[in-house]
Amino acid sequence: MTTIGAILGLIIAIVLILKKFNTAYSMMLGAIIGGLACGFSLPSTITFMLEGVKEIVPAIVRILTAGVLSGVLIKTGAASQIALTISRVMGEKKSLIALILSAFLLTAIGVFIDVAVLTVAPIALAVGKRMDYSKMKILIAMIAGGKCGNIISPNPNTIIAAENFHTDLSSVIFVNIVPAVIGLIAAVVLISCFPNKGEKITALPEQEDASDLPSFGRSITGPAFTVLLLMLRPFTGIVVDPLIALPAGGLLGIIVMGKFKLLTESLSYGLDKMSGVAILLIGTGTIAGIIKNSTLKDSILSGLESLSIGESFVAPVSGALMSAVTASTTAGATLASASFSDVILAAGISAVWGAAMVNSGATVLDHLPHGSFFHVTAGSVEMNLKERLKLIGYESLVGLILTTATFVCYWIVN
Repeated sequence: MTTIGAILGLIIAIVLILKKFNTAYSMMLGAIIGGLACGFSLPSTITFMLEGVKEIVPAIVRILTAGVLSGVLIKTGAASQIALTISRVMGEKKSLIALILSAFLLTAIGVFIDVAVLTVAPIALAVGKRMDYSKMKILIAMIAGGKCGNIISPNPNTIIAAENFHTDLSSVIFVNIVPAVIGLIAAVVLISCFPNKGEKITALPEQEDASDLPSFGRSITGPAFTVLLLMLRPFTGIVVDPLIALPAGGLLGIIVMGKFKLLTESLSYGLDKMSGVAILLIGTGTIAGIIKNSTLKDSILSGLESLSIGESFVAPVSGALMSAVTASTTAGATLASASFSDVILAAGISAVWGAAMVNSGATVLDHLPHGSFFHVTAGSVEMNLKERLKLIGYESLVGLILTTATFVCYWIVN
């Protein structure tokens, strides 16, 4: 009965999101109805919802501080300079690889994947027009690169997965480096085979004035310092919490770039982006609390057993399923890690690998049309929705490759 109730709550949340209701409120209402349908009393339902939110509050605080680095990278022009430099170094013959690498690097250093695509899009459109590429071809290149970067990024999805498994962010990033590289190689192969069909580029957006951008060396200083701080734990045992490492990288970066006057604007931008995620996570936490107290976890385990699939598949499968429900990497990773972490750990999977597999799994179906990523990326290249829908299968393939690579690496190591 509680499994049916939890599923009903998820379905109601999805329907409301499809009807363009606010995502956080849709999750909350789905949690209330799901809890009551589970047979819980109203007070118990509210208690479970609040417990779900309480468990992700530490991650929300860390995510808000991540806005410092993200805001600095965007508002100072550092992200644009990084993308432009990669494009110039690679040259026109390898322009598609340059787009993949640009989106990959920007996402990997802490830029939201949708913002990374928006940042690279003007360059991609200019390259696409010169090389006569279709909008579909350049967009799938950027998305594929962004997905690969997202599983090794100090972005909300990785932070929340690490937090819910009570493991450190740097270790989760570290174990997914090889899967990310495998995904990059697969992305290059995919783009080389991708048909150059669909609408071509006829008009270009206004280009950013490159003369006012910081140098590449200065642009990369902030994120490089953040990565260095986070990597101290696995290599030296010195623990620097993301709460410190992420804003420290942002502050150092803006000082080195000599754009301290943009600090207030950068902080406002970063907080605005992260506060939206924080509100989304609060709504997601409420429904995660209901799922955690339902028998949905046991039903999924029984289903895997009936298909002769081991318990170790719970981590990637739960990440993929929850990303489909929410059409969001962050919300998917939140739901899966908050609801299934105890089951995954009980199956003998370490916290680091559990978080890594959930995070990779959340990239499989996070691009479905009821989420914002689908529409933001379509708008970045002014693509019609019919063509955007045709890319869903290719995006899922990239996510599936990343998830499979993470699982295989876990299997080899363990």
